[in-house]
Amino acid sequence: MADRGDFNTVSSPISVELREIPGEAFPRLTPDMVARIAPFGGSDRFEAGVYLYEVGDREVDFFVILNGAVDVFESDGQGGHKLIATHRENQFTGELHHLSGRAVLVCGKATVPTSVIRLSRSSLLKLVSAEPDIGEIILRSFILRRARLLEHAEGGTVVVGNCRAGDTVRIQTFLERNGYPYRCLDTDVDVDARVAMESFHADADSLPIVVLNGVRVLTRPTNHDLAEALGITERLDPSHVYDVLVVGAGPSGLAAAVYAASEGLNTLVIEAIGPGGQAGTSSRIENYLGFPMGISGQDLARRAQIQAQRFGARFAVADAALRLDCTCYPFQVQLEGGGVVLGRSVVVATGARYRRLDIPEAQRFEGKGIHYAATSIEAQLCEGSEVAIVGGGNSAGQAAIFLSSRARRVHLLVRGDGLSATMSDYLVGRITQSSRIDLYTRSEITSLAGEGYLSSVRWRQHGNEGFEHEISNLFLMIGAVPNTDWLNGCVELDDRGFILTGDHCNSAPQSSPYATSVPGIFAVGDVRAQSVKRVASSVGEGSVVVHSIHGWLANNPVVRNVTGRLAGV
Repeated sequence: MADRGDFNTVSSPISVELREIPGEAFPRLTPDMVARIAPFGGSDRFEAGVYLYEVGDREVDFFVILNGAVDVFESDGQGGHKLIATHRENQFTGELHHLSGRAVLVCGKATVPTSVIRLSRSSLLKLVSAEPDIGEIILRSFILRRARLLEHAEGGTVVVGNCRAGDTVRIQTFLERNGYPYRCLDTDVDVDARVAMESFHADADSLPIVVLNGVRVLTRPTNHDLAEALGITERLDPSHVYDVLVVGAGPSGLAAAVYAASEGLNTLVIEAIGPGGQAGTSSRIENYLGFPMGISGQDLARRAQIQAQRFGARFAVADAALRLDCTCYPFQVQLEGGGVVLGRSVVVATGARYRRLDIPEAQRFEGKGIHYAATSIEAQLCEGSEVAIVGGGNSAGQAAIFLSSRARRVHLLVRGDGLSATMSDYLVGRITQSSRIDLYTRSEITSLAGEGYLSSVRWRQHGNEGFEHEISNLFLMIGAVPNTDWLNGCVELDDRGFILTGDHCNSAPQSSPYATSVPGIFAVGDVRAQSVKRVASSVGEGSVVVHSIHGWLANNPVVRNVTGRLAGV
């Protein structure tokens, strides 16, 4: 997070190589490009003062300005609007929510009589695919426009609460993972936070609150409530049958979505929080192929999501899979929000989560100093203080290096004799050379203490009496627990709860290394038994599984019988 005046604003999700060259966020198309766009849409005209679209509208059309001008505004957080840009001849409207069909963050109004070429969302996707040079300009500008909104979020959505509180961190994480601009006002330090509480009649028991456009207030909203209010959720047709249901939007799920959608398969991705999975919490992945300067896990995930949406994949976010019904065909996935989606095939890419600390006090400090991710949100809480990290894998190493740039001291605790057996060499080298990171081998946490929030951590190292430090932020990155509870006993699991696939299935070996014990249901990434827990391997599995899906779909069509009911053939 970066400080901007009195407010904490979200850092840009755009990596170094995508930083804006002047004019690229609001380019002017050539006359030839405009002529090539025209067949994909129709002509329209707006009188001065007429809105082309307003904040909160869904499935907003894409407009190329032929003559006239369109002002683009965002909410100022007080019920009014602030000018972002003016589009003129041969320029175009839109940002990332135009591509996805979600509720838009801005509004567009004709300032003078204006003529346009108007494209629906589906026509825009066809244009991007058919005219790659134009598509590259449009997508790049969309990404840069979203980055501007994130970097300069001065209104619209405001989170008010104690920035150390678990619910406040959860809300910030949800907004950031979904690329949604917001401000966070900390009730402990910001005068504006107290003013906001008085203005919206909020007391300490109702925090955190989320203020939308300076008008609507949500009190301690769930992720699903927040997604509904902001228009992040997709409007799903319960009778529609998707070719592929991808459950989970980590690296493997995103790769499956990109390759399935690019090969013409009707694809829906179901994700509980936002794109990225565990990899999305990595501050910088430096050994991923093709990024010599490294890339953050969230940046990688956001690019993959845009890529999948470009090919037509849909995303149902903040509506986690609650239950899989594999006794019928098409398969049914029941969502936490109460809806049901149908799919001819299912790709399970729900990954794994870190284990909880097995000591009595741990439960008391969940959301009050214990963290399972080290992003910019958590890093801000660690400014100038001591922190402890438990874990010896790459995620723990990346967290230690990232947090050492903000924290006064980082204590890295591992059970083993060192790091070389579990962590990449480049991370080991940086940790051992860092003057701000202390490594404790053969160590374990023995007790936690604090009034309300964590304030002290004690651990024991083999051969020593123990250590105790004033630590208010403890990061746990230990072990892996697969996210398979929602599978409802459908597929075979190993003794640790990971999904058995391919030759490892007990019932019978499967033709695909990613096929589960139930034909038509596949598993990829960290949730799969015997998988290699690396981002690159997860991406590989997600891309390769699509070949097996094609074979399944070819032999298992879905038709409607005379009553209109769906039936497998």
